[in-house]
Amino acid sequence: MGVLVGASATPAGSQEREKLQVTAVSSRPGTVSGDDALIRVELPASIAADKVRVQVEGRDVTSSFRPYGDNALMGVVKELSKGDNRLTARAQGADAGQLTLKNHPITGPVFAGPHEQPFVCDTAEFKTVTGGTLGQPIDKDCSVKTRVHYMYRTTAGKFVPLPDENVLPADLATATTSAGKKVPYIVRVETGTINRGIYETAVLHDPKSGTPDPLQRGPGWNGRLVYGFGGGCNGGWYVQGRKTVGIMNDTYLSKGYGVASSTLNVFGNNCNDLLAAETMSMVKERFVETYGDPAFTIGNGCSGGSYQTHQIADNYPGLLDGILSGCSFPDVGFGTIQTLSDAQLLNHYFKDVAPDAFTKEQQKAVSGFGKWESIGSLARAGGRIDPTVFCPPQLPEGQRYDPDTNPNGARCDVYSHTVNVYGEVPATGKARRPLDNTGIQYGLEALNNGTIDMDQFIDLNRRIGGLDDDARPATGRTVADLKAVRTAYRTGRMLSGGGGLADVPIIDYRDYTDDASAGDMHMRFHSFSTRARLDKANGTHANQVMLTRSDGHGFTLAGMLSDMDQWLTGIKGDSGKDAPIEKIVRHRPQGLTDACWTRGIGAKKIAEPQVEGIGNTECNTLYPVWTSPRMVAGADVANDIVKCRKRPVIRSDYRVPVTDGQFKELKAIFRDGVCDWSRPGVGQQDLAGTWLSFDRK
Repeated sequence: MGVLVGASATPAGSQEREKLQVTAVSSRPGTVSGDDALIRVELPASIAADKVRVQVEGRDVTSSFRPYGDNALMGVVKELSKGDNRLTARAQGADAGQLTLKNHPITGPVFAGPHEQPFVCDTAEFKTVTGGTLGQPIDKDCSVKTRVHYMYRTTAGKFVPLPDENVLPADLATATTSAGKKVPYIVRVETGTINRGIYETAVLHDPKSGTPDPLQRGPGWNGRLVYGFGGGCNGGWYVQGRKTVGIMNDTYLSKGYGVASSTLNVFGNNCNDLLAAETMSMVKERFVETYGDPAFTIGNGCSGGSYQTHQIADNYPGLLDGILSGCSFPDVGFGTIQTLSDAQLLNHYFKDVAPDAFTKEQQKAVSGFGKWESIGSLARAGGRIDPTVFCPPQLPEGQRYDPDTNPNGARCDVYSHTVNVYGEVPATGKARRPLDNTGIQYGLEALNNGTIDMDQFIDLNRRIGGLDDDARPATGRTVADLKAVRTAYRTGRMLSGGGGLADVPIIDYRDYTDDASAGDMHMRFHSFSTRARLDKANGTHANQVMLTRSDGHGFTLAGMLSDMDQWLTGIKGDSGKDAPIEKIVRHRPQGLTDACWTRGIGAKKIAEPQVEGIGNTECNTLYPVWTSPRMVAGADVANDIVKCRKRPVIRSDYRVPVTDGQFKELKAIFRDGVCDWSRPGVGQQDLAGTWLSFDRK
């Protein structure tokens, strides 16, 4: 399943003459960056390669091309101008091929919209693989000069700098790639700045063989790329970042995989999937121009990394061909934020509004969580929507938002960091916010199963309130900005699953933490949220395999990588005309199925379909699938309704006796109605398309 990054230069179906076909290999034609692009020119069999001439806006660039395979030329075209560049390939006896390349600065932006300000450079704090730093930036975009380091793996199993590029160390290990080639375990590491982020790439490469050639793959690289995505979110704004996810990974490198990452692909530095997608696109482009086009690219990330694997695969198809999505959530803005904000409201109610009204067991039942401690834990994490809580330490105090002393300062929250998508509220200048809890009957299931009584239910829903535009507790419920709600669905900020993700193999892997003693937000139901969205969008989740273990006992990264490689290799080699999902199903490796592992050392695999529930299967006995406050209130596991549609309060909602007085109170609390979870939400709609651009020009 190769990367779809090119466009035909001539219309299909014309039979007048044979034509030259021009394709952009390193990126889509409209998203070129850094003044260069790897281009392929396909020739009719009757045209000799040395008869072809290539020009960019009248400038001859033929010397940049070399024969590549049968009837093709390939080359990196450099010195492109900013904006549109028309590339033309001509040969006598054939129609010319043309392609317009839109070139963007290496500092960005490309499609994510205007740069965020302020922005703190971290090059002086970033540690390279050799232990040094990058020094001070050379411009306002936090740029540094690109540098190359060589590292090697010792026979003792450590990565250390290569002391002399012309001499092989005595303790140099040997790597055996997935293609079966034995090569010196020497890694070429490139570090530089792209899109204001710091990127790193790593590939097995012997420096004595010279500079890598994108047309001639070296023996160390197996032709596959693993792109690493890092976790976090809190504090992920206004900074360049001091770490990537890390590229010196023996599991990948020892088998010959290329590895890449950027500081802006770590959500602890940049909690914005759109900017992460743009950065990944640009870094991958650089990798392709240096080493060549990968047969396929695998994305791997846990937690904040899982947001990126899901949303990049769905919204910018072609960048990732398969994903390993660990401790996963479907997306940051809804899969996570809705649950965190509900936990924040419940925590405030239980601790500050009615501190002795509910037992811990009752509080847990209202939350849906497996541990009472998760209420407080998730409430604290909910600070990511508060503009004052999680400012990064690099951001000077004087630049930070304060409602009283600095109302125009930088707001440290998810919505402000995504203002290019949501836009601003004209009256306040604050980012529009797709957050709503109107009509939610908190604790409904706990009421109906007898865990809480009707008076508790009434008081909870009367006084739980909402969050104001600075995420402070408010007496009224939170009301979403409808423009932001519609935008969230159309643009994929709410993961659809019906974009590129429909055609991508997914291994969803999880170390179970629902029962963590201090509580934890990485709850198992989030994997089922993604699965439910795939089902809604595509009628199937056959491209997703779900794996669950405890404390690291069970599946391994090496095993998942091998399975994904086998899966993608089979798909790529399938020339059939079947739909992508049929190829995905056909080539899923035998033995790669939904499964969990028993707890502890010597864990045993239990291969069974993973389903929601508590104790209804072997896996759910070991790893119960707890729920969320909205699911307790009646929402389904897809967690894809931002603002519910309303219907009148009806007595049949309640499987307990309701007095006339209580029913009157409920109608007063929910005067605009309660959530009708059986209907699509307000503004809920399909994805408007993929490869959307948010350039305001």
